[in-house]
Amino acid sequence: MKFSIPKETYTGKIPEIVFGKEKKAYFGGESALPFHFFEGEFPHKPLIAFEIQDDIPEDYPEELAKVYSSVWDSPVKWAKFCETLGAEAIALRLMSTHPDSKDSKPEEAADKVKKILSEIDLPLIILGSNHSEKDAEVLPVVSDASRGYNCIIGKAQEGNYKTITASAMAGGHSLIAMSELDVNLAKQLNILITQMDFPREKIIIDPMCSALGYGFEYTYSVMERIRIAGQIQGDNMLCVPMVADVGFYVWKTKESQASESDIPEWGSLHERAVMWEAVTACSFLLSGAELLIMRHPEAINTVKRFIGDLFS
Repeated sequence: MKFSIPKETYTGKIPEIVFGKEKKAYFGGESALPFHFFEGEFPHKPLIAFEIQDDIPEDYPEELAKVYSSVWDSPVKWAKFCETLGAEAIALRLMSTHPDSKDSKPEEAADKVKKILSEIDLPLIILGSNHSEKDAEVLPVVSDASRGYNCIIGKAQEGNYKTITASAMAGGHSLIAMSELDVNLAKQLNILITQMDFPREKIIIDPMCSALGYGFEYTYSVMERIRIAGQIQGDNMLCVPMVADVGFYVWKTKESQASESDIPEWGSLHERAVMWEAVTACSFLLSGAELLIMRHPEAINTVKRFIGDLFS
């Protein structure tokens, strides 16, 4: 008797995101749950963007400083360095605009974005400082400055989505919409954004990320439920790509910072920190993320090998 693998029937297909001007990057477009190659089509591999910041980072621990301290005084140098490491996309985080940091002006941030866009041709993701009110001031100016470059702008949240959505639409960009670890909140925010005539096909859900051992299981389950609701249950507002902002959360954990002298039983700090980011990222790929934002090049290369093995 011949055995046939039982297959799920899908009602939703994830839209394809294309961004960048001269050099373009792609993700999304799949018609089945993550890596269920026997059930659907996967036209693109998940995409990893190297994170850089617009100023010397205040939250990068020792293992990241070893890699980036020689270039992080200039976002242009930093972006070019990431390009030499094989970056396919850059995620610029405008941390200097945060009121608790330098509280720099929107025009200063826009100037930095213009310089990066003029010096590199990699697709660019532009992220605010995650301060809702300040991002509502900064991101519209930055979005206008990058008009014509087909970037990804984020993050739009419940408190500022109107301003950021309107500016992303005017600038011709895709948009990251962030909600707080709740399927219904993610859906509601997407509904509000599309009610402003922003195309659903250019929205990327950020359900909020986490790190291995720090709320990871809950985040994973939220992303998994978003995928099932969008692709199997036919919820159009949840049938869009997802991003996992991995590096931002992983490199705050004790496991990525505690020295070997403090906790010798944990072994090599370098191996531990790199693997903490890599394992977190690989796990979120399995939950449905198509876009990862990461920091350490060794962790990124590990995840790329993982993706390559799955696709082979």
